[in-house]
Amino acid sequence: FALPLIFGNLLQQMYNTADSIIVGNFVGSNALAAVGSSGSPIYLLIGFSQGLAVGAGVVVSQYLGAGDHKETREAVHTSLAIAVVMGLLLTVGGVACGRALLVAMNTPTEVLADAVTYIRIYFGGVLFSVVYNMTAGILNAAGNSRRSLVYLAWASVTNIVLDLVFIVGLRMGVAGAAIATDLSQLVSCVLSLRFLMKSEDACRVELSAIRLHRKMAGRIIRVGLPTGIQNMVISFSNVLVQASVNSYGAAAMAGFAAYMKIDGFNILPVSSISMAATTFVGQNYGAGRLDRVKRSVWVTLAIGVIYTLCTGAALLAGQDAILHLFTADEAVVTYGKLAMRWFCPFYFLLSILHGLAGAVRGTGASIPPMVVLLVSLCLFRVVWIQFLLPFFSGIEGVFILYPVSWGLGALLMILY
Repeated sequence: FALPLIFGNLLQQMYNTADSIIVGNFVGSNALAAVGSSGSPIYLLIGFSQGLAVGAGVVVSQYLGAGDHKETREAVHTSLAIAVVMGLLLTVGGVACGRALLVAMNTPTEVLADAVTYIRIYFGGVLFSVVYNMTAGILNAAGNSRRSLVYLAWASVTNIVLDLVFIVGLRMGVAGAAIATDLSQLVSCVLSLRFLMKSEDACRVELSAIRLHRKMAGRIIRVGLPTGIQNMVISFSNVLVQASVNSYGAAAMAGFAAYMKIDGFNILPVSSISMAATTFVGQNYGAGRLDRVKRSVWVTLAIGVIYTLCTGAALLAGQDAILHLFTADEAVVTYGKLAMRWFCPFYFLLSILHGLAGAVRGTGASIPPMVVLLVSLCLFRVVWIQFLLPFFSGIEGVFILYPVSWGLGALLMILY
């Protein structure tokens, strides 16, 4: 079940990486820094809606596991109504607040204009992303993760082709990259909605039935709220980390941005395995099969640790060639390599943290994972940046923070 999710997220990361490779090579390192530095404020604003999509997936999977088709149908339509409302709010908030967030993050003057352009255009089409994430959550809850993979494949091809058209052909710079991303998300949104509307099972969508059922919305929000808050607060800590990176200049920003695209090839599969555990546990928990719930936890941990150790080693072995895909600027490559050396050997800690959190979340207990993730990936990082970072002479102090916080989170989750 996890494999289509992993391949889907890797496809998504591939077209995000294509954005950066094309921008870095055809527009320049400052533009690469602008696109990369926009990531943290974007995730800060959309993190809550992603948490609600997780909550919707848990609720739908539990009703499906219990064989309750009436409640499943109500949960599906309420989830989509929540997605539309959140998408519209994020469109307004992102366009209005994007510049203020980038200025607050100490974005250098030579990067700021491009970063503002990218973030405003991105949020102009964020509704498509929010609705797609919700439909993907519904498909995954029904065990149909292959569909999400197919639609992400179409979105990936669309994005790469449009990048080449807008950036290389029409020379639209970062604006072209943002427009390509919006249009590719529109493709995946339309295709997934179309499939659900033609479906014949309990997850079938009827546009006229999309509305907020108060009781069901309350349950979805109750389950998804801790994850949504967790995503936003962790994203806030990442904004602080990005602000620290920004203080080292445009080359550091571009190097960190390039590596963050590579980082996704580890992080996203780990998240996919965690999502698979959430759905698998949710359905078996709803069906009363606790033996399968417990066995799935060990399988989740084994898959995550083996995957991250293998990919971490592979990335370190090819670090020079990989980073030169993004830019020929050696200063940028040097910063990217430094990040790789502190990140790649320790991804297995992150896989333990997220694997256990995903499994616990599938039982409906979303608060304990939220607390652990907030303490390790947010509170600890804020304390480190404020009090320990000044003791480091270079940017290594920012990079070391990541594996140490992953280790703390894994330890706390194991203890729980």
